[in-house]
Amino acid sequence: MNQKRWVIPDIHGYAKTLKSLLAQIRPTKEDHLIFLGDYIDRGPDSKAVLDIIMQLQDNGHRVTALIGNHEEFLLQNFYESQEQKGLKNIFKTSRVKKEWLEFGGKTTLKSFGVKKASQIPLKYIQWLEKLEYYKEFKDCVLVHAGLNFQISNVFTDKKTMLWAKEFDIVSSKIGYRQLIHGHTPVELEYIHHCINNEKQEFLDLDNGVYMVEKPGFGNLLAYELNSKLLITQYTEDE
Repeated sequence: MNQKRWVIPDIHGYAKTLKSLLAQIRPTKEDHLIFLGDYIDRGPDSKAVLDIIMQLQDNGHRVTALIGNHEEFLLQNFYESQEQKGLKNIFKTSRVKKEWLEFGGKTTLKSFGVKKASQIPLKYIQWLEKLEYYKEFKDCVLVHAGLNFQISNVFTDKKTMLWAKEFDIVSSKIGYRQLIHGHTPVELEYIHHCINNEKQEFLDLDNGVYMVEKPGFGNLLAYELNSKLLITQYTEDE
């Protein structure tokens, strides 16, 4: 089978790095690109990251884009800012907005050249609203952060899909398939270890693209599901 399935985790506004990674893997239109969410915040050009992925779709590439907790934060801020357009709320800074700005939202707003989430062009909001929560294949399940294995149907807990940090896998609940996710940065050596372990129930692909000062981190990865090939791109954005 010539078709490749490339999985790319948390990009966080590192558009130059994403471009270089795509130049390495050179996806064809027969390939399937699966992005695991967190396209925005922290890095210098969140808008450009969204533009790159949207352009891939417009050019006929097969793209599945999952939602991450950072996208949810942006959407919450957009909806809240829409509701607070009245004068009585003009000076109000909500908890949601404050958390998002501290969480990396300031760089996202700057990349769009705006001061409020409500000023972000609607086409980006509409694209974010259509993002999927998970993707299933015969051999694996992909999600941004994780799944809640304490409930009978793991695909009903959307909050866990976006925010989970720790969870004990009950493999039977996902058909004994491997769970592949991002969200929590782990060392590159550990990722290689998990890929080479045939009995590995999960694979965390987030290497903390923004963590350039920390040894073993600071890369954007692309993982090809069929061949188990891992492509590493060191952070290029300043």
